[in-house]
Order: sequence, then structure tokens, then C-alpha cells
Amino acid sequence: MPTLHVRNVPETLYERLQQRARAENRSLSAEVIYMLEMALAEPVPSVAEILERLERRRMSYTPSVNAPDSVQLLREDRDR
Repeated sequence: MPTLHVRNVPETLYERLQQRARAENRSLSAEVIYMLEMALAEPVPSVAEILERLERRRMSYTPSVNAPDSVQLLREDRDR
């Protein structure tokens, strides 16, 4: 079985990993392996899926009637 060595782990991150491993009643190595498996098990959406989600979100957004115009806000900011 391959071995993975990780260098320069920040102390606070290492401590959090140890705490989580203890809480889950696992060794540090087992907890890191579990976390890597969970992170890699999530499907990575395609660019088309991301764009579709963004478009759905954009279409469902209704700006406030009293919302300032973004062009006007940019001009005011640049004039400062």
C-alpha cells in the first residue's frame, strides 16, 4: 500500500486533525484517509453544470425596487 507524507502542516491544522480523530475514535492516519475519501467522493460539476446553476440563480434573482444602479455606484466610487 502506498504511503503519503505531508510536510509543513500548520500546527493549528494538525491539532484540529488530532482532535477530530479522537472525537471519531480513529487514529490520525485513519481520520486523514477518511477525510480524503469524503472530499474526493463528491462529484466535481462540469463547467456546463456550473454555468447552468449560475444562470438559474441569476434568473431567480429579483432586484429591489430601490436598489441603486451598479453603474452609478461604480462612477461614484471612481470619483472619490
